[in-house]
Amino acid sequence: MNDEQWMLQALQLADRAAAMGEVPVGALVVRDDVVLAEGWNQPIHLNDPCAHAEILALRQAGQQAGNYRLPGTTLYVTLEPCIMCVGAMIHARIQRLVFAASDPKTGAAGSVFPLLQDPHHNHQVVVAGGVLAEASRQRLQQFFRQRRAMKKNLNH
Repeated sequence: MNDEQWMLQALQLADRAAAMGEVPVGALVVRDDVVLAEGWNQPIHLNDPCAHAEILALRQAGQQAGNYRLPGTTLYVTLEPCIMCVGAMIHARIQRLVFAASDPKTGAAGSVFPLLQDPHHNHQVVVAGGVLAEASRQRLQQFFRQRRAMKKNLNH
């Protein structure tokens, strides 16, 4: 499968997050054209500030692989990862990151914080952004539009 096909699966996981009232972000860890793990945002549901889609997918992948190091893997995620998630990817030694929409507020894969491009790291992650970005951006915009409308209705 190609990056767009994997990202379509990640977008389905983002829809699961949205159905739970979570920010619609989904992630997959893939190695040798096999899904090792998947995750979707669940910090509210799990009462865990670290329960981002990427972290949940990386945890599951480590369990599946029997190792916290995940060489030869690609992480597909529907939104550019934050600082926490980028740190976990470096520690896990993923090979590639493919993300959909850039995050102009907290993106740590090049948009705001170019952490994956920092030469000080002992592991470099190959980054490809913008894969099905519009589909992801639409989900995020719709989610936050609905959230603002609900908040507005509660205040009136």
